[in-house]
Amino acid sequence: DYPRDLLTVQVLDDSTDGTTSVIAERVTLLRRRGLNIEHVRRGSREGYKAGALAHGMALLNSEMVAVFDADFIPPRDFLRRTIPHLVADAGLGMVQARWGHLNTGENALTMGQTLALDGHFVVEQTARNRSGWLINFNGSGGVWRASAIRGAGGWQADTLTEDLDLSYRAQLDGWRFLYLNDLVVPGELPPQIAAYKQQQARWAKGGTQCLVRLIGAVWHSPRLKLSQRIMGTLHLCQYMVHPVLILLLLLTPPLLISRSLQNLSLGPLGIAGIAPPLIFIVSQQALYPDWRRRLLALPALLVLGTGISWSNARAVMSGFFSKQGEFKRTPKFRADWKHRAYALPVDKNILWEALLAAYSLWGVTIALRYAPSLALYLGIYSFSFALMALWGLRDHFDIKRSALHPVH
Repeated sequence: DYPRDLLTVQVLDDSTDGTTSVIAERVTLLRRRGLNIEHVRRGSREGYKAGALAHGMALLNSEMVAVFDADFIPPRDFLRRTIPHLVADAGLGMVQARWGHLNTGENALTMGQTLALDGHFVVEQTARNRSGWLINFNGSGGVWRASAIRGAGGWQADTLTEDLDLSYRAQLDGWRFLYLNDLVVPGELPPQIAAYKQQQARWAKGGTQCLVRLIGAVWHSPRLKLSQRIMGTLHLCQYMVHPVLILLLLLTPPLLISRSLQNLSLGPLGIAGIAPPLIFIVSQQALYPDWRRRLLALPALLVLGTGISWSNARAVMSGFFSKQGEFKRTPKFRADWKHRAYALPVDKNILWEALLAAYSLWGVTIALRYAPSLALYLGIYSFSFALMALWGLRDHFDIKRSALHPVH
């Protein structure tokens, strides 16, 4: 719902499969209906998503640029609810909407992801934006001022999270961002555990690459207050929790055997542990009438958050010590993912997850002898890693059984 003479739609298509012919057919149909829509092909995936966005920008002469991933379905009035903010405030560089979810109830994995993403958008993004701290464009569901993109150096493919990278460069360049919690753009959540882990690992590696690349600029910028620098640092370090979790797991049994943890007080840890569940509780209560029922997915989120710590920790270390690497996109299914040709093969991390599950279980036996209060802590590790490995194997065999009847 926007004036046709002021609207250009680009489909940035780097596909190497049958997707391209489907897009071409649909674009032709929409052009006949009067929509100014372009099917943009580059012939290569150089620069991945950042490269595609930069290529599309070079073909445009627009003041504002909205970005959506292929699985997001914006409401009809999306532009009418975002563009006025940019028109009214010349210092505003980007407006971000809240992500909604097309398939929350598909399985336990998507229900757990809903809690995590709602906590990020409802609590974290809102708090950062209202406090004047740095926030990030989430890669989809946002509108940029084109001059903010170009002034900050444009889309760059030096990291796997081009959205976070450009967000910080633009804000360091003096642009302000606006987050709209009441404008919702729903997208698809990964319903397959291998797809979810691949997505999270890409975000973890890209976020760490941004940390390495941007932390110096954050602390040397004359534009930022001390609180902005501190909160920006915490934001960029968000994935460091995963290698810390793995380190704590590996060290706990030896420390128990050496009797180094006998006098450890768990009180402060218990108080600190209240914060994350509160974020999820507050977000669900703010969004949904049936928020109490939705909180039944909290155990799934606990398992996911602990279980992906190994694959994410590897991604974080890769982000510190390696170059960009391949942008492995998150497959989209719409429905019935087990029969889709895009379903991913078994994740190679499951062997390590099985070993960590066994190590944690050994730790439980050690804790029961030396520090029973830590047995539950180690038991959560063991259960989470075991479940992640079994989940991956189950998905793998389900795909094998469905291989005779793929749906493209």
